[in-house]
Parts: sequence; C-alpha cells; structure tokens
Amino acid sequence: MRPAVCLLALVALAAAPSTSIRRLDGSRIAVAEAEAFAATTLADAGVTGAQLAIVDEGRLVWSAAFGQRRREPALPMDPATTTWAASITKSVFATYVMQLVERGEFSLDTPLARQLPRPLDSYDEYRETASALVTDPAWLRVTPRMLLAHTSGLHNFSFLEPDKKMHLQFEPGTRYRYSGEGINLVQLAIEQQKQRPLDQLMQDAFFTPLEMRRSGLIYRTEFADNVADRFNALGKFISQTKRFPARAAGSMTTSVEDLARFVSALFGDRLITPATRTAMLTPFIAIRSLHQFALKADEPEGEEAANVGLAYGVGWGLLTRTRFGPAFFKEGHGDGAQNYMICFERRQACMMLLTNSDNGELAFRPLLEKIFGDTVTPWEWEGYTRSYIETSRKNQ
Repeated sequence: MRPAVCLLALVALAAAPSTSIRRLDGSRIAVAEAEAFAATTLADAGVTGAQLAIVDEGRLVWSAAFGQRRREPALPMDPATTTWAASITKSVFATYVMQLVERGEFSLDTPLARQLPRPLDSYDEYRETASALVTDPAWLRVTPRMLLAHTSGLHNFSFLEPDKKMHLQFEPGTRYRYSGEGINLVQLAIEQQKQRPLDQLMQDAFFTPLEMRRSGLIYRTEFADNVADRFNALGKFISQTKRFPARAAGSMTTSVEDLARFVSALFGDRLITPATRTAMLTPFIAIRSLHQFALKADEPEGEEAANVGLAYGVGWGLLTRTRFGPAFFKEGHGDGAQNYMICFERRQACMMLLTNSDNGELAFRPLLEKIFGDTVTPWEWEGYTRSYIETSRKNQ
C-alpha cells in the first residue's frame, strides 16, 4: 500500500499570500488547484512526504507540505521540516566558495595541489584513495573550477572505481563527469586554509545571517522537534536524518522555506555581488550527453541537451537557451531523499521540491509543469522519467 499523502496548511513567508501562483509563461493557477494537484500527484507516486515552494521576483510566494515526515509515530511534514538536501549541498557550497573568491581569499584557477599545504595523500582520509592520483602529472593541472564544474576527470567517488582509488579518466577540464569526490576536495583545501570545519564556516556565512534555522551541514539538536525520516520506494523506513560529518558534496539538511531564503538572498545580492553571481553561472563546459548518469557506456548524445543549451558553471547546472531565459538548477539524490530546484534568472523565479522518499523523482515532472509551468527542464537527462527510474532500480 502506498503511504498516505495528506495536504497540510499553507505556510508562506510572503507578506500577503496570494490566491494564485504565476507560472513561467505568465498564466496563473489557483493555490487550491495547485495544492490539490500536488497532493494527488505525490500520492499516486507513492511519495511519503514532500515540501514545495515557489519564489517569484526574488521572494517566496507559496510553500506547502504534504504527507509524513515520520510514520512511527505518524507526524506530518511541514514546510519548515528539516530534510536531507543531499547534492543540493554542492551548489550552496559553491556559492560560499564564490563568496571567498570575491574577497580574494580563494582561487578558482590555481591548481588545487598548489593550494594544499601538503600532498593530498598525506591526509588521513585520502592516504589510501589518493595514492595513485598524486603520481598522475595531470593532477597538478586540476583546479577548483574544474572540480566544481565536474570536469576534473574523477569518478563520482573512489569506491566506485575497481581498485577503490581516485583516478583521472580524461584530461582535466575537457569533459563533463559528475564527481562528488571533487567537491569534497575543494572543501579540504578551504578547511586547511581557514583552519576551521566547513559546517562552522557556512553557518557563519549563510545559515545564521539568513536565519536559516532549519539548515546545517551537520545535525544539530535543535532540529530534533521537526526532522524528516527517510523512506524507500516501498514506503519502508531507511534512516533518521542525522548527517555527520560535514561534506560539501551532500551533508546539508534544510527545509524548503530555508532554501527560499537562500535563493532570495542570492537574487538580492546579499551573498555575492551581481558580477560574482554572473561569473558563477557562466558556462564552463557544454553538456551533450543523453543522461547525467549514463545507463550504459556507449550512450549517444541527447537532443534535450542541445535544445536547452545544457552546461555547467561553478557548482550549478545551467540551461542557457530556454523560452524563459537562462536558468540554473541542482538535484539532490540520496537514499530516501530525492530533491530538485530550478531558478530562472530573468524573473528571479524558482521552484524547489524536497522529499523524504525514493519515489520523489516520479512526481517532479508533473509538479514542475503543472504548477510552475516549467517545460524546459531536460527530463530524460535528469532521469525524471519512469522508464529511466525503473531501469536504474533494476541495475542497482
């Protein structure tokens, strides 16, 4: 039986809640219709709990939550529930990196090896996995910009390699290949320079000043009264959401309303200057693949990527050619945490979706299209199609 999904009361940060939501094409959908559609769609997909929010012209105009954050005892999800953001962490971290770059405290283009005080394999956590990498001459050419744009040549994580070690699969900076390990390497360099853990650095830089009280790179006891458990595709409990240690690649927990605070501050030039934001969202590599994570080694190029000008900047995926103007986006994939956010620069409009269910991605396309009017996300490349999700599950 699918887990029940119940509609909760709207909780919005906007000063005067509207009765309708403006889509990207300018048409409107009534809030009541949007919430009813979301409740039905999430229930049909078997999503345990979800949070949705829309930012328009840089401010939160709608947020709502559905289903359960916990099943034993049964507790409802709400828009302030702390949930695991998974890889959305990468893009928030990249924004923090750009803040350091803007202040002249970090370099995107100086090779990472030169920004570390000692060789990578001398650090305990990399002693075994980096032993082969540091002997590769190409390692000395890998920059933070390449790592944040997923063009370093590293696999997603070393444990996926046959020998469980880090290797460069191609000349750094020449191709796109998603790598969480690369993001964590940038974290290491920053922590070494600052001599402070990343969770404290980002708490001081973003979470505290923006009053993101439900957000952190590690679990804090003040989250305990409203934190989401995580569930698999059958609705069975996986784990509580308590992330340790801090990892730039994916340890952040947050709420959809906290993410709205973040993007509002980003659009409002309260985190970085407009010039720095432009630099962050400037394409570094064009992407032509059929899928972000290939189902087979010999996959052809995809038409979606070319149609929307798919690319990667500093920590953010980019759509450079859409009918609504340029957009930046990030996904979050984890056990019992499937998330997505996309923002359109011209109107400073975003939709964010956080779920505590492995079924979350089954609902993303209808929700984005119906409520937000997003018809340009590359659904097949993202893997937000039922056929891709089912095939991926069979291959696991």
